[in-house]
Amino acid sequence: MRVLIRASRSVSTDAGCSLQIATKIPLVALNRRNALLIGPAILIATAPLQSKAIDQGVVIRKDLTPDPLSYDKNDPKLRAGAALLQKALNAQTVEEEERLWTQLIQEYENTDAPWTKDLVGRAYGNRGNARSRQGKLDQALIDYTTAINLCPWSVDPVLNRGVAYENMGRFEESVQDYRSVLAVQPDDPSAWNNLGNVSGWGLGRWKEAAGYFEKAIKLAPQFSFAAANRALALYEAGEVGTAVREMQKLLRRYPGFDDMRAALAAAYWQAGKTGEAEMEWTRVDDTRYKDQKWLETERHWPPTLRAALGALIEIR
Repeated sequence: MRVLIRASRSVSTDAGCSLQIATKIPLVALNRRNALLIGPAILIATAPLQSKAIDQGVVIRKDLTPDPLSYDKNDPKLRAGAALLQKALNAQTVEEEERLWTQLIQEYENTDAPWTKDLVGRAYGNRGNARSRQGKLDQALIDYTTAINLCPWSVDPVLNRGVAYENMGRFEESVQDYRSVLAVQPDDPSAWNNLGNVSGWGLGRWKEAAGYFEKAIKLAPQFSFAAANRALALYEAGEVGTAVREMQKLLRRYPGFDDMRAALAAAYWQAGKTGEAEMEWTRVDDTRYKDQKWLETERHWPPTLRAALGALIEIR
């Protein structure tokens, strides 16, 4: 899940608006970031803004989406802006990417043209992504909120701001943003997965979280990490037997899925099945599962399985 970001979370890699220009300059289409993982790979993601809009949640206005075909494709400023946007998307380093988004904003923010908000809003959203990946979350929040104000029709900066709020521990605000996305895109598995993550790890509502993960799975059956997240949530909610069966099922489908292999080892240890636990643990190749801090702050495992795995590792 990443542009940003964490194994359990999803964000959009191009977090701007809807700008598409009918020229020979190709623009990268919005990509829901590795949201639909088909395998068990783990991707790691990454100042309070007090306002009435945030307190009440965002109302995404899809009806305000501009028609890019109405833009003058021969406008030299538009063509130059599109070229700079593409250059930023192709930047080799996150620092260079941030610099180019800043350049685009400075050069076009005060341009009086029908496409200005579309172009500049996209730049703000993507600069927010670049800043999030560098841990500049206070600045990223400002960029995301600016993108939301410029492009009230765009889902992506709202989704990505929710991820930033979650990373900052501002869980209720994160929930608001994810729900705003789902209000206009109820078939978005990324947003359901994100809502499950913050509800479980962030707010301790594991049973509720399992339901959100299930919605993500139904919408995208190949979304393996949503299935893994659901198994973890079910375990913490007390549905141990169901959770273990789900872990086993995922491992039959993805034998190299270290997340579920480690979880099953922890579940066996918690159940007193020492031999089975040790056998499963020997098959875990990802060394990050030895790190309790990583399990809690990055992977967001629930406390019971995290403690059980820690005890297993300590004894061995």
